[in-house]
This record gives sequence, C-alpha cells and structure tokens, in this order.
Amino acid sequence: MFDATALELARFQFAFTVAFHIIFPAFSIGLASYLAVLNGLHLWTGRDVFMRLFDYWKTIFAVAFGMGVVSGIVMSYQFGTNWSVFSDKTGPILGPMMGYEVLSAFFLEAGFLGVMLFGRSRVGPRLHFFATLMVAIGTLGSAFWILSVNSWMQTPAGYAINAAGQFIPEDWWAIVFNPSFPYRFVHMVLAAYLTTALVVGGVGGWHLLRDRSADAPRMMFAMAMGMLVVTAPLQIVAGDLHGLNTLEHQPAKIAAMEGHYEGHPEGRAPLILFGIPDDAAETVHYAVEIPYLSSIILTHDLTSPVPGLKDFAPEDRPSAELVFWTFRIMVALGFAMLGLGAWGVWSWWRGALFNRRGLHRAAVAMGPMGFVAVLCGWITTEVGRQPWTVYGLLRTVDSASPVDVEAVTASLIGFIVVYFVIFGIGTLYLLLLMRRPPSGGDPDPVMGPNRTAGPVAYSEGTQSGGGHA
Repeated sequence: MFDATALELARFQFAFTVAFHIIFPAFSIGLASYLAVLNGLHLWTGRDVFMRLFDYWKTIFAVAFGMGVVSGIVMSYQFGTNWSVFSDKTGPILGPMMGYEVLSAFFLEAGFLGVMLFGRSRVGPRLHFFATLMVAIGTLGSAFWILSVNSWMQTPAGYAINAAGQFIPEDWWAIVFNPSFPYRFVHMVLAAYLTTALVVGGVGGWHLLRDRSADAPRMMFAMAMGMLVVTAPLQIVAGDLHGLNTLEHQPAKIAAMEGHYEGHPEGRAPLILFGIPDDAAETVHYAVEIPYLSSIILTHDLTSPVPGLKDFAPEDRPSAELVFWTFRIMVALGFAMLGLGAWGVWSWWRGALFNRRGLHRAAVAMGPMGFVAVLCGWITTEVGRQPWTVYGLLRTVDSASPVDVEAVTASLIGFIVVYFVIFGIGTLYLLLLMRRPPSGGDPDPVMGPNRTAGPVAYSEGTQSGGGHA
C-alpha cells in the first residue's frame, strides 16, 4: 500500500467506501418495496401475519437505511478531497443532479420514514400504508438519480465543454436519460429486488429449519421464492439488453469482460467460459471455449463483428484480469438465483415447500449472494470504464486532486479502521435481528402447519373471512 501512488490510493479508497455503501442501498431499495407490499396485503386481507412480518422487517430496514445514509455521506466527501479536478469539471452537470436526488427522493424518504416506523397507531392504517409507499418510492427515486449520474459518466450526452474545460449542460433531457441509463436503472433495481428476496428467503429458511410450523417464516419464505422465480428471468433479459447497449457505447469494456484480446471482425467469436487473462501477454491462458457462442450472445448474429482489446490503444484499454472474473461470478449467481426460485416453485407445486430441508439450507447459503452479485456487477461496471472517469472524455489520472501520498494514506487507514468497526458492529446487529424469529400472534388460518403458500392460499385467505382493514 505504501509503495502506491496518491492516485492509486485515492482509487482504492473510493472503491473501498463504495463497496461498503452499495450493499446497504441495494438492500434498502428492495426491502422498502417489500414493506409496502406487506403493508398493502395487511390492509387488503386483514391477516395478522403480514403486519407481524412488517414489524419484523421494518426494524431491519431502519438500521440498514441509517447505515446507507452514513456511508453515502462519507463517500461524497472524497469528491472534494481526492477528486477535486473531477468535481470542478463535471460539477455543472453532476452537481444539480445530485441536488435533485436530495431534494426529491431523499426528502421524500426522510419525510415519511418516521411515520412508517412509529406512526401507525397515530395516523391509521391507510395513511400508514401511504407513508410506507412514499418511502418505497423515495428509495426508487434515489436509485433513479444516482444511476442517472453514473450512467452519464459512462455514456455522456447533452453536454458542451466551455473554455475552462468544464462540462456544461445543453440538453437536460439527454443528460438525465442518457443512452445507458434505462438499462442500468432497470438492472440495478432488479438486482436490489433479487438481493432482498435472497435475504428474506435465507432468513425464512433459517427459521424453518428450526420450526416448520411457524406461519411468519413460512409466509416470508414463500414470498421470497415467488419473487426469485419472477425477477431472476427478468434480470437475465435486462442483463442481455444492457450488454447490447454496452457493446454499442463501450466496446472495450465488453472485450475485457469477454476476455477477447483478439478482435473478430467477421464474427463467429467463441465464448470463453474460463481461463486466466493476462494483460501483459494479451491472451487468456488455459481458455475453455464454446465456438461461436459469444457472437450469438453479444450480437445475436454469427457474422457481426466482435471487438477485441487489441483494437484499442493500450492506454485506452480496461484491465481484463479483474472484470473477466467479476462478470462471470455475477452471471453464475444470477442463474443460481433462478435455480433456487425454480426449486422453490417446484416444491410448492408438489406441496413440499416447507418440508424440503435441503431447499431451506440452500436458501440460507444463498442469502448473502445477492450482495456478492451486486459488488461483482459494480466492479465490472467501474473497472471496465477505466481509464476514464467520464468515458472517452476525462481520464482518471486527470481527475485526481493534487494531494500527497501521505495524506491519502492517512485518510485511507482511518476509513478502513472506522468502517470495519462501525459497519462491522452494524452488520452484526442486523444479523442478530434476523436471527430472532418474528414475534408471535394468532396462528394464520392460511399459513398453518398443514397448508402450503401459493395463489390458492391467497385466494382462500381473502374469501374465507380475511376481511378488509
């Protein structure tokens, strides 16, 4: 670490803080929507199990939300300390967009959060549901603006450059809805929903391994498996569309992800499943390939050209040695999520969703894998963008502050110590909250020990006296 340059340390510091930060919004975005669903289902059916689950997960949401806010604030200070040149040049565009996120989405979350957490007995069930819905919409709004900012850095549009070298806005519509934004936004929101579904399913599976008759774990597990089997295929489709967009606008990133050092101007590019990329030798050692499949996946055509890293100047290439693997881990976990959801639905179809201990153990093991997939996806996106901060226009080396190595080293060590202590304790507290079972209550008539969740169960619960709040 101490032999590194100030630029390398600044990059590592930002990567470190982003890695800690992103796992909390990825969880809170999905969990806020899950809380809105639980609240709405209780309002619609009157079933006590939904409110018990709401009370269980709202405490977990509050802790995760707070940790996300704190880690995000700390991360933003680095724009002024380590990346002041970047802030100066992109401030006229990125500054207002970050301000919109605070003024709209974050204020919406903060304004209704207290009502959601503490106000049900004071405002009534309908207004409480509205407050929960506003918090969920606020989290999605935050994702909207943050992903728009990041997407503009990946695919800049709607700008001009003034005499001082600053990016200035010309078309805000083109800036906000830049070419890659729709794909990144959908991909990230689906990733958040999958992450939350895995956590909820893992917690449900943990408690089912201890008591298969408890109605609240049965309900959360059934809902998680249903969410996985719906969302995972959508994420695969969204990922494919995102890949086509990336090939169009950032072909060097695609070449690094695929491990293609040699271009294939006539198509028929093989898919490299595994291997060891070597940027210095410009090859993938011990490559295991499937002929033609990369062309089919990337272009949906055998004869369309597929770029290689050698098609770009050495100083303009991202490193394949990291993104090659992070991309494959993300994809593999995506298919594992689909498999877990399919296993759950098949078990429900056979009437054994709550009796298959192997499924419950698999859900527990997959519980944290959504966070791993999100981190791998973020690494693929950001490392694949190098050597640029604003793709094709502003290099990372030209974005850093003129600070000494010693200053960056001291702040980095401070971040590492504080983050591991504070967020380590916070994460441990979250795990302890998840470890305790949901509070008791009257047994649910639909989710009792002899019933299996599913569409029929919801119908029966509504028709047999579920009532309306």
